[in-house]
Amino acid sequence: MVVGKASEIRVASQDDVVVVRQAVRARAVEIGLNLVDQTKIVTAASELARNTVVYGGGGTVLLESLLDGGRRGLRLTFEDRGPGITDIEKAMQDGYTTGVGLGLGLGGARRLVSEFHITSRPGEGTQVRVTKWNG
Repeated sequence: MVVGKASEIRVASQDDVVVVRQAVRARAVEIGLNLVDQTKIVTAASELARNTVVYGGGGTVLLESLLDGGRRGLRLTFEDRGPGITDIEKAMQDGYTTGVGLGLGLGGARRLVSEFHITSRPGEGTQVRVTKWNG
């Protein structure tokens, strides 16, 4: 797999969530994702960026264009240094929330992408890495 263009965005406020959405949409178009896949990765990015701000106290997202044989993809890595998630399995369940949302963020994001990986350490922060492949 070849990692192409990469860029990092600071995510510290709701305004930054909009910036992330715009950057992800532009990159998805650039690599040739179809409209449905563009919408899926932008929606997942929006949920994860919002989680980074609301639950992680802010952080970063790394956008990376990928080439793997004939496949093109977009990988997003969200990182924060917040309180972390004590029970990842529970946090992935629909309806679970520690805030006021609907509890669809992590599980919903997982269903929208091709690959989903999460690591979290209580007291140290969380990293969520998602990839959307064309087709």
